[in-house]
Amino acid sequence: MPDQKNVHLCGRILITGTIQAVTGLHIGKGNEVISIGGVDNQVMRNPLNNQPFIPGSSLKGKMRSLAEKRHNLPQNFPPRTKVQFHVCERVEDYLKCKVCPIYGVPGDKESSAPTRLVVRDIFLTEASRDRLLDFDLDQPFTELKYEATIDRVTAEANPRPLERVPAGAEFGPFEMVFSIYGEKDFDLLPELFQAMNLLEDDYLGGSGSRGSGKICFKDLAVTFKPVEDYLTPSPQLDHIDATDLDDLLGKADTIKATAKTKIKTDSA
Repeated sequence: MPDQKNVHLCGRILITGTIQAVTGLHIGKGNEVISIGGVDNQVMRNPLNNQPFIPGSSLKGKMRSLAEKRHNLPQNFPPRTKVQFHVCERVEDYLKCKVCPIYGVPGDKESSAPTRLVVRDIFLTEASRDRLLDFDLDQPFTELKYEATIDRVTAEANPRPLERVPAGAEFGPFEMVFSIYGEKDFDLLPELFQAMNLLEDDYLGGSGSRGSGKICFKDLAVTFKPVEDYLTPSPQLDHIDATDLDDLLGKADTIKATAKTKIKTDSA
């Protein structure tokens, strides 16, 4: 059994592109104080410019959740809490898992090893920023969608405003960094693409079952960066472009084969 702590970074694969909000997008910030007349379901905003953004943790966490459902993995961590996710406790389980090597395991676990996937925060594109500034919106860069809870006995409605980034807004470029530590990591790459595909048919953020949060990936590029490039940077790294996620999935075998050619592992 390999030593989980003895790892050799062989290279990285960068997945970049644009995320478009197909329907209104609400990624909440969690309000501690609500001012009179304020909105009690606010979106996350960059404190430097007040613009909404997609936290990398939201995107990565949702993809992990969908991958765990896809592989029917037990929700076992943290123990004795209401909100749990899957963590392989034993090394032998980790070595067979399609989720934990990609998305990570807590450092105090026997199975702990470097996380393959890093997901950056994603900000509004300049074009979307300028377009939203031109609109007469309820809040800077956002709209208010009014939802209502209906009393099942009296039929009385209790309206509640939900702040959303309007449909059509685009965030990017997003960046996912997938590290290669050994030959088996190439086999995990299609799992990442599948999680992105699952997300397109699901939702990101809150109120997804009520219409919010449908997104799509577009203008994609997969770039191959061998570890030697960190010492002697290449003028231009090899990459494969894809117009959308369907195009990317159609090129998955080519991407995997190219990655093996460009990034050499110890077992190669």
